[in-house]
Amino acid sequence: MFIFDAHLDMAWNATEWVRDLMLPAAKIREFEQHYDKIIPGPCTVSWPELHGGRVGLIIATLLPRHHRKDKPLTFPQSREACYAMAHGQLAYYQAMTARGVLREIPDKAALNQHVDEWLALPAGDLPMGQPPIGFILSMEGSTPILYPEQIADWYQAGLRLLGPAHYGPGPYCFGTGSEGGFNEDGKRMLREMDRVGMLLDVTHLADESFWDAMKIYQGPCIASHHNCRSLVPADRQLTDEQIKELIRRGSVIGAAFDNWMIRPGWKIGVSDPSTVQMTHIVDHIDHICQLAGNANHCGMGTDLDGGFGKEQSPSDLDTIADLGKMAELLAARGYSTDDVERIMWRNFVEFFRRAWK
Repeated sequence: MFIFDAHLDMAWNATEWVRDLMLPAAKIREFEQHYDKIIPGPCTVSWPELHGGRVGLIIATLLPRHHRKDKPLTFPQSREACYAMAHGQLAYYQAMTARGVLREIPDKAALNQHVDEWLALPAGDLPMGQPPIGFILSMEGSTPILYPEQIADWYQAGLRLLGPAHYGPGPYCFGTGSEGGFNEDGKRMLREMDRVGMLLDVTHLADESFWDAMKIYQGPCIASHHNCRSLVPADRQLTDEQIKELIRRGSVIGAAFDNWMIRPGWKIGVSDPSTVQMTHIVDHIDHICQLAGNANHCGMGTDLDGGFGKEQSPSDLDTIADLGKMAELLAARGYSTDDVERIMWRNFVEFFRRAWK
């Protein structure tokens, strides 16, 4: 089955973790086993793994952060450094596009052509790059945006989706683990996003910032990688009220594959990874579907290798090539063939078709 993954930090993995993503995950793991406590865990995502699993369309991020033991060193100390890091990651995607591995998807025409090409493929293994993996460019956290009016420049550079927050306080609003709403520059940024057609990703927004965005931003929005707070209490998760608001706005919510977001009480570095399987992710998808009364607002937003690896992913997933197992689990839970197809790719594709009129 053709699959859409709404959140992968591919350029961050290639640049921050010095990973050659043209290698299979097994080869990357073999190389990294010689290093102690530098890599965030056994690799689960690379271009061959995506291609082999028919994950033919992704939202790929620009993520201006490091991964340091000392938290003050995790985020660059200047906005200009963040700006430079994001452009460096953009250059990585451009280089992979020139190599024929990736294909940029900036508009509806490109989206339709790309999806049609993948859906027409025969069963069986595919030669790498035939066809390329499509990517929609996103930014996780808004520190590289030096002032609100720079949204237009980033849109011109190919950015189509912005998540204004990440962890902690940001230059425009508040993210996971902090409290507060959008400041005046942030409100201007949301209005500028509306003006140029930049789509909003509400992921990581602190609760007050979430509701500010819902009042100010008038365009289409998604939650690229989120699970349900009613199942796993944490401010990183969406409340039922937030989920209902996103449903009302026609949004799609991507299910995240980070274990601590999947089962309550699971602790990083402490809990047994075998206690989480992909069927537990179906619990979160099903909860959203029950709130909506249909399967039109759920998708995949795995965040695999987003600062963690196999040790913090569902135990029945070795690499992202196994993502297709979710279709079987959804069917076993009673979801129709049409609903499974929607969750695996169609909901996000149809969202962008509507958004890119």
